[in-house]
Amino acid sequence: MKRTLAVAVAACFVLAAPLAASAAEKVRWKVPVAFSTELPGLGDTILYVSKSLEESSGGDIQLKIFEPGKLVPAFQILDAVKDAKTEAGYTWVGYDQGKVPAAPLFAAVPFGLEPWEFTAWWYEGGGRQLAEDIFGKHNVHPILCSIIGPEAAGWFRKEIKTLADVKGLKIRFAGLGGKVMQKAGASVTVLPAAEIFPALEKGAIDATEFSMPAIDEKLGFDKLVKNYYFPGWHQVYTAEHLLVNLDLWKKASKQTKSAIDTACTAGVMRGLAKGEFAQIASLKNLKSKGVMQRDLPEPVLRELMKITEEVMKEESAGNADFKRVYESQRTFLRDYRDWKTHAYMPRNW
Repeated sequence: MKRTLAVAVAACFVLAAPLAASAAEKVRWKVPVAFSTELPGLGDTILYVSKSLEESSGGDIQLKIFEPGKLVPAFQILDAVKDAKTEAGYTWVGYDQGKVPAAPLFAAVPFGLEPWEFTAWWYEGGGRQLAEDIFGKHNVHPILCSIIGPEAAGWFRKEIKTLADVKGLKIRFAGLGGKVMQKAGASVTVLPAAEIFPALEKGAIDATEFSMPAIDEKLGFDKLVKNYYFPGWHQVYTAEHLLVNLDLWKKASKQTKSAIDTACTAGVMRGLAKGEFAQIASLKNLKSKGVMQRDLPEPVLRELMKITEEVMKEESAGNADFKRVYESQRTFLRDYRDWKTHAYMPRNW
């Protein structure tokens, strides 16, 4: 009887194993992206996240990545996810400020938080909860999935010696920085990455900003313009999010949610690391091509900061969500300043 019972128990385990495996949740999501996956740090992190999820889940979680415009136009990812035309999307939510006024604060803030400060605020300072609440109103669940460091200030045909030099300038700019430039007198337009080079080549725009040197170099701006300005005052950090349809997210299992959160958290670290590393060779390459790496004069930066403060006040007065997110970030920076001042070496040391 003991032998018979042992055999019966063993048989139950053998039969239960495939049943348990077959009961695992299968995730097959289409994920359109806003940036080419060939762009280091900015575009390729989602490939790392996708591969990590597939391998760690034994193939149960698979994200099919669609390059910009192949499934959804780059600027329409939020709407596609909201309306369940696609399960998820990977994007820079600063493009959605017309639909979600507070969105740019989760993407990039002029003279704002540095990358590690943003992650501290997001994970520990209430940023994540604010984002989930605000985007939840649009049937979207946001997951921070990558971050890179500051952009360059942009490519200009002529030197920028005073802020008056930007007046009347036709420039490609995005997010809150675009509103600052517009208030400074520039004629601002927002273009997806693939359209910037042709616009610059044809003279439709006089100048452009986009991203970090390694990314700008891949887009070929150095072939047309040689004045490359720093620092990236308008975009001190660039955060990207995996947006998931909220109805779908609510139905997902705890295991699936945990796996995606974990992979995206790893993506944040990998994106930052790759973004920083890639600039070393790129700056050398650009110099060898005759690109003039210039610093914006301090008076120009101070004037831009003053205008930024005006823009932030106006945006806060016009939208309650914008105000509470911005105040949350300001509170964090104020509280963090004591630690940052004492703990880190002076920049000019």
